[in-house]
Amino acid sequence: MKRALVSVSDKSGLVEFVKGLTKEGWQIIATGGTQKLLEQSGIHTVGISEVTGFPEICDGRVKTLHPKVHGALLARRDEPSHLQALKDNGIEFIDMVCVNLYPFRQTIAKENVTMADAIENIDIGGPSMLRSAAKNYKDVTVVCDPADYENVLHEIQENGNTLEDTRLKLSAKAYTHTAEYDMCISSFMRDKAGLDEKLFLEFDIKQELRYGENPHQTAKFYKSMCDVPFSLASAEQLQGKEMSYNNIQDANAALNIVRDFSEPFCVALKHMNPCGAAIGKTIEEAWQKAYESDKVSIYGGIVVCNREITKEVAMGMKPIFLEIVMAPSFSAEAMGILSSKKNLRVLKVDMSRDTTVREQYVSVNGGLLVQQLDMKTVTINKDMCVTDKKPEDALMDDIQFGWNIVKHVKSNAIVVVKDGHTLGVGAGQMNRVGSAEIALEQANKAGEDENLILASDGFLPFDDTVTLAAKYGVTTIVEPGGSIRDEDCIKKANELGICMLFTGTRHFKH
Repeated sequence: MKRALVSVSDKSGLVEFVKGLTKEGWQIIATGGTQKLLEQSGIHTVGISEVTGFPEICDGRVKTLHPKVHGALLARRDEPSHLQALKDNGIEFIDMVCVNLYPFRQTIAKENVTMADAIENIDIGGPSMLRSAAKNYKDVTVVCDPADYENVLHEIQENGNTLEDTRLKLSAKAYTHTAEYDMCISSFMRDKAGLDEKLFLEFDIKQELRYGENPHQTAKFYKSMCDVPFSLASAEQLQGKEMSYNNIQDANAALNIVRDFSEPFCVALKHMNPCGAAIGKTIEEAWQKAYESDKVSIYGGIVVCNREITKEVAMGMKPIFLEIVMAPSFSAEAMGILSSKKNLRVLKVDMSRDTTVREQYVSVNGGLLVQQLDMKTVTINKDMCVTDKKPEDALMDDIQFGWNIVKHVKSNAIVVVKDGHTLGVGAGQMNRVGSAEIALEQANKAGEDENLILASDGFLPFDDTVTLAAKYGVTTIVEPGGSIRDEDCIKKANELGICMLFTGTRHFKH
């Protein structure tokens, strides 16, 4: 008679699975709460203490850590000395382990969890049984996921036992399960102990991508274990083609911009840089101003709104070729309009306000860079002014808007804004005045040459950008300050009648 040892925390689907095993003639060994559930369901079981001849002790901390369990699991059935050892010690084979572990992750996710609660939810016997059974997969079936019950039972019904290929896959799955479990415990304990010399990351596959940045590069998309706001990994795709590697990169950059705005806001993005962005009294106004910021570059781009997309916004989007549209929700009328564009990717994204400081990971050859995501927002005030000319009250919102947008443009970054929307964006140039030329020329082509706001993500290293800005109608410059030539820039601004503010914070983006 084959024997299965069953001891689970997650009891979903267990009764049906075990009933199926008993119908196939298997004997069921069970522990504690698992045994109680099975017996109440009319399934005869053998208690673990009957097998070991030893009672559970230490409040159940020790119950399966016994040679009659691990010898029964680890003995090689093609090795005579192993068989003799089992015979000499009165140990019978255990042919299956069905185990999942104490809910450690769920426990530490609770608010105000104590160290004592966490410690009591560290499983010892469970991982030991899983590892023993997984090591001896050639003879022992190990099941740690209720999703596998149906296939395991089907193979037993069809073949009298599971297939070796299946046991190998289940073995790998069990080791993954224990590795994830240990990593979760290790991360928790290391955090409590203040240790940071190692980094453990855990992600699940979300999507096999057709290719990476280019067709000759393979790529996959993995999801973290926790759902967070402004995340593509937990977004709901309502329609459209499968997301590509570049789509995901661009969409993520767009969501990071949206995160910084609470008022109605819309951004259009291409190649991880905003090409048009605007705030408005309504989302319809924000969309229209963002679109008018750069009607050319938006082609083939991504648009994100931080309010529900309405019929009016969708009608404005319909004639334009867009890759992706994202928002916290879509009206039924808007979806009816957008659904006519079958390839358009439409994503519903959780945009709940979130101040949790999160980490950002960037791979480099042979290593990984880790930093806090740049979630810092600086509130612009008049005390930041360093020039004779002071900022006008009517322009303070635009100064703030420009500063919030330039933070998300690739360095060297210059953004020119007016009336709550971008007029020019200069991104990623090798010198700052080059970025300024691009942004200012865009504003000029849009017919704007008065009362412009210029924002710079880093300090102005020379006064040449100030001189150039004045020629294009800039009246206010906002930048971090901190250059050894700050005084030169301030002097030039005073000569040209420009207001300049130093925020004291830079926002390089590489």
